[in-house]
Amino acid sequence: MPWLLSSQLDYVSSSPSERQCERTAFSFYCSVRERLPVWLLEDMRCMEVFCWDDGHPRAFLPSEALLYALIHDHQDYAQYLLNRYSVSALRAPRCSYCCCHGSGAPHLSIAVRYDRLVILRMMMAALKNCGEQTKRQDYLDSCGGCSHVADAGKTAVQLAVELSHADCLLLLLVEGARPDGLDAALQRLVSCDVSKRHHAKRCLDYLLLFLPKPPLLQRLEDEPQRWQSLLGNKVFSWLQGVAPPPLLLQALHSLVQFGADRISMLPNFLQLHSW
Repeated sequence: MPWLLSSQLDYVSSSPSERQCERTAFSFYCSVRERLPVWLLEDMRCMEVFCWDDGHPRAFLPSEALLYALIHDHQDYAQYLLNRYSVSALRAPRCSYCCCHGSGAPHLSIAVRYDRLVILRMMMAALKNCGEQTKRQDYLDSCGGCSHVADAGKTAVQLAVELSHADCLLLLLVEGARPDGLDAALQRLVSCDVSKRHHAKRCLDYLLLFLPKPPLLQRLEDEPQRWQSLLGNKVFSWLQGVAPPPLLLQALHSLVQFGADRISMLPNFLQLHSW
């Protein structure tokens, strides 16, 4: 599967039944990739056997089907699964390689890695409807599960910063995800290609919007002139703890609470780069 490390793909099935499951699983994967109609995909998922689990065949779970929908941006299928199965479609599937029970938030990681903003919004809506704030917060801030998964140990916010997927990052932060990763965002800003610097700067700006207070960062102490030039006097002074946050930052923080789209609707002179 695409979200597993390449070293895990060397696994070879032994039994004819297991090999048959793998063939039908690949057929289902291709059907989602081709974005076949939702009713047909659900018929395939419910009426055919695709997975081999603990020595027995079983049908694909809604959460496993949602991973395929995310990878191939099949928005209609993702919407159906989330409407029909709600947050149960967001449960981490059991790992077939190390046999551990599903953990973490693989759907969030996949949505961020593939920059599936539309489906990510659907997922956030499903989480809101679940009505359990504590579980919702735990899900938003959870890290990847098993060590052999490509994004293990990273929250969705950290992954969005690493990939400079600013729109996904803003949506996660608006929904209440913890704004960690400021140091990584600063490192990304100076290490990425010039062509990607705009997106890296947006990620940094969005993190600044949601920081309750600036953390002490050694890199700012080590190279003050460099960072003052990159960040501007007001932001740099705030991060150093010697000045209050810029007025525009405070105003935008209040505005963005009403929705992630509010920032993009502002005129250019009120955009984040203006402070």
